[in-house]
Amino acid sequence: MIRFDDQVAIVTGAGVGLGRSHALGLAARGAKVVVNDLGVSTDGKGKSSDAARGVVAEIEAMGGEAFVHGADVTDQGQVNDMIGQTMKRWGRIDILVNNAGILLDKTFAKMSMGDFRKVVDVHLLGSANCCHAVWPIMREQQYGRIVLTSSASGLYGNFGQSNYGAAKAAMAGLMNVLHHEGGRDDIRVNTLAPTAATRMTEQLLPPEALEVLQPETITPGLLYLVSQDAPSKTILSAGAGVFAQTRIYETQGQLIEGDITPEAVAAQWSKITDPTDQEELQDAFSQTRKYAKRAAEAKGIKLDW
Repeated sequence: MIRFDDQVAIVTGAGVGLGRSHALGLAARGAKVVVNDLGVSTDGKGKSSDAARGVVAEIEAMGGEAFVHGADVTDQGQVNDMIGQTMKRWGRIDILVNNAGILLDKTFAKMSMGDFRKVVDVHLLGSANCCHAVWPIMREQQYGRIVLTSSASGLYGNFGQSNYGAAKAAMAGLMNVLHHEGGRDDIRVNTLAPTAATRMTEQLLPPEALEVLQPETITPGLLYLVSQDAPSKTILSAGAGVFAQTRIYETQGQLIEGDITPEAVAAQWSKITDPTDQEELQDAFSQTRKYAKRAAEAKGIKLDW
């Protein structure tokens, strides 16, 4: 059985929706939980701790331990205060769930760069701020579990969400690097790409879809991603009780010999894009080695790599 007894978890954006479900799920399995929520509307306006206090009350009613912190994840000073209070109270941080987010949807032509920047600040820089604050603690403990929250809007694209999609796609890049840097200290970093009935989607989906896309159908996947035996560098897509792994593949490609021109690229396009024997590369230098080895072999050069 997956349990989190004696572990401490921070969940951002935990007042409602997915964050609330994640916080309750962690507490139900023994974790002490920091319920972080700025209490803003979906577009980032307003401020209230009422929802977060309600989640803490639910956790305490089930016999768990929790407290509210209203840190704005885009403010490093406020994030540091949240981390400091958590350490003072419980002395460790085992789990970080980066869930806080806002929406400011418009087509790219009509969007102000201020709205673009604000969404990227909350989703990307907010996640980076929280990860950076817990990183030295997890390294010293030689244990940590971090989840970043992506979206199909970032992985596949969605009309009117250039800011949100860009920020959510960035989660994969941040995860990939933190996975490599945290490995020796048993810090495992994964990404959850949920689709759920939340404040962000209630106006976009029909009632029948909202009924099956409840946040509680996603949280079990999140709980596995932060468990002791969790994988790392995994994008878990989830919704309505369906779970799938999203992977990034690269085709074998085609070496162009002689004159490397755009016309040559066009002529070889079918071979460049042929999915036969495509592979999942493990790091950036895997690609570098692949290309260099291919070119060297064609020239009769032996690479001692």
